[in-house]
Amino acid sequence: MDRTGEFPRENVAKLGEMGLLGMVIGEEYGGAEFGAVALAVAIEEVSYACSSTGLIMSVNNSLMGLPIYLYGNDHLKDTYLRRLITGEIIGAFALTEPGAGSDAVSIATTAVRDGDEYVLNGTKRFISNAEVAQVFLVFAVTDKEKRAKVITAFIVDRDTPGFEVGKHEEMMGVRATGTCELSFEDCRVPVEHVLGDVDQGFILGMKLLDNSRIGIGAQSVGIAQHALDLAVQYSKERKQFGKPICEFEMVQDMLATCAAKVAAARHLVLHAAYLKDEGTKKITREAAMAKYYASEIANDVTHACLQIHGGYGYSKEYDIERLYRDAKVLEIYEGTTQIQKIVIARSLLEE
Repeated sequence: MDRTGEFPRENVAKLGEMGLLGMVIGEEYGGAEFGAVALAVAIEEVSYACSSTGLIMSVNNSLMGLPIYLYGNDHLKDTYLRRLITGEIIGAFALTEPGAGSDAVSIATTAVRDGDEYVLNGTKRFISNAEVAQVFLVFAVTDKEKRAKVITAFIVDRDTPGFEVGKHEEMMGVRATGTCELSFEDCRVPVEHVLGDVDQGFILGMKLLDNSRIGIGAQSVGIAQHALDLAVQYSKERKQFGKPICEFEMVQDMLATCAAKVAAARHLVLHAAYLKDEGTKKITREAAMAKYYASEIANDVTHACLQIHGGYGYSKEYDIERLYRDAKVLEIYEGTTQIQKIVIARSLLEE
């Protein structure tokens, strides 16, 4: 999948069969009704093997299924939830645009009310799952002058006239997530497909990102743990100067540092998830800390573990090379490292 960029349809089907696509959805809709801790553990384990599958699972749970479950009307719940949970359909989260990444309030996609419909026009970029998704959570502004104050969230079906999934993005890592552009040209969406309250989409989106950042933290831990396990095993097998390289103190120092970082990141992720399960009103700081630190250590650990592999680590025949590439985007999507630090600092200063 890494070589071809092919979307892992078989993996997703298995996730649906196992109940892993609707882990945090209520049982009345066929969900498992687990909490954030269980979801984080599952995302870490899946991402350990395949970061693309882990991301697909995280998006479908935290950025599509959960939003409809928490904020959707009965029509949206009845139309989409059960199919999202089984994997019959996959969802995608469409916020990022060509000119709006970290600066989410600058989105230019517009939504104009026309009777019982909203007419959407604009473009989205770097949308994971888009290649195969049947339903999209789309953010648009209803008044360009007021910007964030009037962003609204919409549930848009793939078959809606005026909506088109564009080119497939060739990414450096996490290559099998079906990342594509989206375009809206006089795309008419029924009023009943508004998610949450009109003009409250920015607030809703930020709440959703608090949840999903825990998932990205878990994905980061899974990738880092896999890299560490590979490095430990390789260091026992690789011999230089007449003995396994694991017997050299410098290699032991690298392994020990990596192990401590992975453990610390895991604790941060599970702590944020625990607070979410406990009903803590606001977990913005804890989610940002988990996402920031875990994504950073995923890059540190994969870098160190590739170094332990030496020249073999630079070869595509070894999994560490893929993990190294997969780790980079963790510091970018769903809020860059720098944005997470701003979120954390503002939270501290507001106390």
